[in-house]
Amino acid sequence: MFAKTVTESFANVIHGLSSAHLTEAVIVRSKRMILDTLGVGLLGTTTEVFQKALQYSKVHSMDFDDTWHPATHPSGAVLPSLIALSESYLGNQRPSGLDLLLAFNIGIEVQGRLMRFSKEARDIPKRFHPPTVVGPMGSAAASSKFLRLNQSQCREALAIAASYSGAPMANVATQTKPLHIGNAGRHGLEASCLAYLGLEASKQIFDLETGFGAFYNDYDPQSLPSLDSFTWLLEDQDVAFKRFPAHLGMHWVADAASAVRRHIVGSNGLLPVDSVKRIELKIPDAKYVNKPFPTSEHEARHSFQFNACTALLDGTVSVQSFTESNIYRPNLRELLSKIQVVHPSDNKPNFEKLYCEVNITMQNGDTFSERCDTFYGHWRKPLSKEDLVNKFRSNASTVLSKDGVEGILETVDRLEDVADCSVLSSFLKLKNDALEERKKTILQ
Repeated sequence: MFAKTVTESFANVIHGLSSAHLTEAVIVRSKRMILDTLGVGLLGTTTEVFQKALQYSKVHSMDFDDTWHPATHPSGAVLPSLIALSESYLGNQRPSGLDLLLAFNIGIEVQGRLMRFSKEARDIPKRFHPPTVVGPMGSAAASSKFLRLNQSQCREALAIAASYSGAPMANVATQTKPLHIGNAGRHGLEASCLAYLGLEASKQIFDLETGFGAFYNDYDPQSLPSLDSFTWLLEDQDVAFKRFPAHLGMHWVADAASAVRRHIVGSNGLLPVDSVKRIELKIPDAKYVNKPFPTSEHEARHSFQFNACTALLDGTVSVQSFTESNIYRPNLRELLSKIQVVHPSDNKPNFEKLYCEVNITMQNGDTFSERCDTFYGHWRKPLSKEDLVNKFRSNASTVLSKDGVEGILETVDRLEDVADCSVLSSFLKLKNDALEERKKTILQ
């Protein structure tokens, strides 16, 4: 069908793409994203936020999931919807692993295309949290493909999902932030189901300033390429995988601070906190990640100052860094009091361009400085397969048995050859009995 509008071009691509369009590079990258998201989601089920909102699919409750450019968390809004659908699929033909890969990549692609219709979206956001803007669109696109909706239904699903989109940045760095991406996935799936049942919405949701354009002041939509000339954004733009659960910007400052620490005390020494006179951080100007004295784990995950001081004290940042006992360590609070923040004009709040520099002046006048332009895990410096697998094992083993962990690893590794993708759900149910018993003991 000839696409006369931008919205129709999206519906045409969602409906028309097939597994034959998937390239080897896209399959490899998306399988890494799926594995990482499953591990992060499993670890997320151990958090207080998850327990408070158990009915939601929570892959974001520790801010540990992948990040793309322009800035959003692409996988978390898409994969839970597909996992849920794979368990309850009522069609005659069960979706295969290749079906899941295709739907997943369509959900990722739609988010990436929409983010590229705005220059404003390329920088760290100021008004709307991106996963709540493009996440429902990605979930709706992926769910529509998985449910084998026709082209008109795909268009309606996107338009319905747009009415679920958008959440203010003020709730970032609070316990409510995890609800954003969980609801993005849920609402996108719901929009697809409503479209299947015949619910109608705007036929030009991506063409109008009063449609999707409401989220960006400089919205400039373009029709997608035709199927015979289609290329995936993921082919050219990989994602970043986090080594610890915090806002992506924290990984730059942690790497710089860890490098400075090695100059002062080597690999294993203790930082002489009393000997530190001043700590200067050169960071981009992004207010919601400028928190001098965080008072909760969620604020700490969004604090340049906290993550710099944690890396200076410990040489690393980890899951345990964000516990209450570590947040309120006297040595850490003392270091926080010595920080001065500088926002250089060339340091843009943009995940492609930003840098972090840590300068320390000691009481005796000695100075030490390190700058990080690309942290390990960034798309320019991707995690090795070994480190990604180790991250998954560490996260997943907090919840699953060894059979569950290894079963997921093996299944994702050969996902394009799996006949029934719901096998992933069966492994997700193999709980770690020892941990379950420990929970019961604590509750008693």
